[in-house]
Amino acid sequence: MAEKKLAIIATKGTLDWAYPPFILASTAAALGYEVEIFFTFYGLQLVKKKLGLQVSPLGNPGMPMPMAMDKWFPVLGTAIPGMQSIMTMMMKSKMKKKGVASVGELRELCIEGGVKMVACQMTVDLFDMNSKEFVDGIELGGAATFFEFAGESDITLYI
Repeated sequence: MAEKKLAIIATKGTLDWAYPPFILASTAAALGYEVEIFFTFYGLQLVKKKLGLQVSPLGNPGMPMPMAMDKWFPVLGTAIPGMQSIMTMMMKSKMKKKGVASVGELRELCIEGGVKMVACQMTVDLFDMNSKEFVDGIELGGAATFFEFAGESDITLYI
């Protein structure tokens, strides 16, 4: 039987959006899938050596907030200077208390599990990024590189 393949496109660069691609990729790799993640636009933040990811409650009305703030705190209130840092600190604290692995730990599981990670060359060029900022082992490639793998994949996810 041929090995199953999972292709993921990661486009978001916030702390909360960093978890789905790495959780799904590391789990699939552990289950024997061949996995590739294509990081494009803001998703490139997830492959930087230095992770400075934050939670952005603005524009994310489904985010459960502490003290039922999502029920009484206006969405515009999340735009108050400093709220992003406060929400990030609260999210990291909650994850630590619940024993959730960090983004860095999940990313390392992916690397150890043989997940192929591709940084979108066009986006790197567009935002004048330096590929030396990325973790070791990241390949640069374009959409054609992704389609080569995704075209043969059993599952393709856009995150």
